[in-house]
Amino acid sequence: MKPLQTDLSIYGKFRFEHSPVAVKFQHFQPENVRPLAPEKTLSLCEMVREAGRAPEPFYFGPGHEETCVGRILLGMQAMEPFAESGQIGEHLGVFEEARANYALYRHVPRFDRGVVRYVVFSRLDRAGFEPDVTVFAADPPQAEILLRAMTYSTGEPYASRVTPVMGCAWALIYPFQRGRVNYFLPEFVHGMKGRELFPADTVLVTIPHQWLPTVTANLGSMTWHLPSHRSRDAYLEEFGGILSNLSRRAGGA
Repeated sequence: MKPLQTDLSIYGKFRFEHSPVAVKFQHFQPENVRPLAPEKTLSLCEMVREAGRAPEPFYFGPGHEETCVGRILLGMQAMEPFAESGQIGEHLGVFEEARANYALYRHVPRFDRGVVRYVVFSRLDRAGFEPDVTVFAADPPQAEILLRAMTYSTGEPYASRVTPVMGCAWALIYPFQRGRVNYFLPEFVHGMKGRELFPADTVLVTIPHQWLPTVTANLGSMTWHLPSHRSRDAYLEEFGGILSNLSRRAGGA
């Protein structure tokens, strides 16, 4: 793994309740990283939360059990035919019939079989490697700042992609494969809600490596807490004043 060279200390200013998590997808066994403790039997999305609490990085890989569909999404094992047919979603009541669950699977991002054999997780402030993706569990005001830092110098629109099941694919795999910042509420995802991973108002924001330098740099130069966000009156006063000033300038041009 390439050693961390990007200064990510600015994210400490957010004072997140849940520490941001750096994630690395690997084919070969990571060096100088301990495996996930054998007594920890978790789902893939639970590993993200666990990494935010763990004192040091860990990896998940061959020989580790996983309690949901993480190994399938990572390409570590095949899906059972009964599951592929959509039976689980129908029985959970998420879908009317198995056919709807089956149809959804064509939208869910996955790794091809055998490409990813290990996944490294670390608290961002203790990561010694350049993350493939960085996952932030933010409250809405924090998420707004993160997303605005993406668009601040680029004009890139906000875009959220998620499905009611297999949410970990959208938090981890989709941003990595597509190179797009993604965000969604865990409350929208059946397993994440059922496992009570985060408070109900949490927004998961995932920044892939292609965007991390831009977001990080913009956080260092932009205003985090905008004057118009203090109150409705502050918004109306500032917005009205700007329009008035620009109209006068345009009229005198």
